[in-house]
Amino acid sequence: MKRMMIFGLVALACLAVQAQKKPTAATNRQDVKVLAKCDGIYMAGVPEPTVDKKTKKKTVVWRDTENNSWHEDMGFVGNVPTVDNIEEIFPSLANVPKDRPYSPVVWQLTEENEETVLHCYFRMPADIVTNFWLCSDECVILDKTTGTIYRCRRTVPDCYGKVFSFKSKEGTTLDFQIVFPKLDKSVENIAIYGVPNWYMRGMDVNLLSQSGHFWEDYCGVESYDTIPRFHEPHLVAEAKDYNKDNHKTWAVYNDAHLIKPIKDGTFALWLTPEATYLAEACEMNWMREYFGRGGDEMLIDQSGHRYKCKGVLDYPNDLLFWNEGITGDHFAVVHIFEPLPLEVENVTLIVPEGEPFAMWGANWSGKVQPLSIKELRQNQRLFDYHPRVVVE
Repeated sequence: MKRMMIFGLVALACLAVQAQKKPTAATNRQDVKVLAKCDGIYMAGVPEPTVDKKTKKKTVVWRDTENNSWHEDMGFVGNVPTVDNIEEIFPSLANVPKDRPYSPVVWQLTEENEETVLHCYFRMPADIVTNFWLCSDECVILDKTTGTIYRCRRTVPDCYGKVFSFKSKEGTTLDFQIVFPKLDKSVENIAIYGVPNWYMRGMDVNLLSQSGHFWEDYCGVESYDTIPRFHEPHLVAEAKDYNKDNHKTWAVYNDAHLIKPIKDGTFALWLTPEATYLAEACEMNWMREYFGRGGDEMLIDQSGHRYKCKGVLDYPNDLLFWNEGITGDHFAVVHIFEPLPLEVENVTLIVPEGEPFAMWGANWSGKVQPLSIKELRQNQRLFDYHPRVVVE
């Protein structure tokens, strides 16, 4: 018997910054050369703000980053540059809701004034942000071809190696800047380290393609995926007077979400704030096969908390059904579970044994399977839609 699971997307990381009559960022000047910028948007969960009863100002205490509690807290910093045209730099930000408890994490690497500048952009989630961290001695750029290391020279504002706070109008985009020596003209592939709130702990950046990837080296444990998009199967015949012991009453589907051949039972997982999507690879051994849920599946995390299965994407939730295709097809079935917290690293999939039914080769056995969240999120690309190719 085969089953279905889910996928989600992705997701995102965060940062905060301050400004008070701050200078405007200069990344649109003609003397600024753009070397690279992130090719995706991560979102960071914003802590619940507190509201001052007198001033009505909102304050967010940023979550501790890299256990920086032993570093000096320099208090409030001023003169944080702001950006008015952030949606021109990153057009996809226009589609990011401003009223959700997440903050976009985007960046741009430039060459200006004979130096290399990493611009770390942050949209203010409140009027005041405290307990923030940008970078310290760990912040370097590595030339992955030659091994040359370019160390951070300074930051704008001056907050190097310190915990700090800042103020600005909620919704303002701030531009924290980390300044490095000018990269040699021969540099092509780099890695950026030491900017944890932007998830730069060895992030790969290709200067030829002018892009940098969050996903390659860091799975975004603290970042949500975006909701996955699967090809919707076609309903050929609806279930009629459904009876689990009469296969003629089961619904029939075709045109499934096809994927490249991978091992039957391979999983991928997407975390979103609303749900967890678990996709399973299924193999067609015949031109028509039956599928369905064997019981009330659930995920159990390391603390014993249970996350119920809410349904199946585009297929019947708790009924047997037929899927039609071609022998050798591989396709995805997606189950939707209650949302997992971002800090969960491992879960166990529990699939109870299903109720017996009358069918040749009937097999609705249960399973208990441990799953690594990081590994399954890395499997997402295995479930890209792959149209069938038939050679006659």
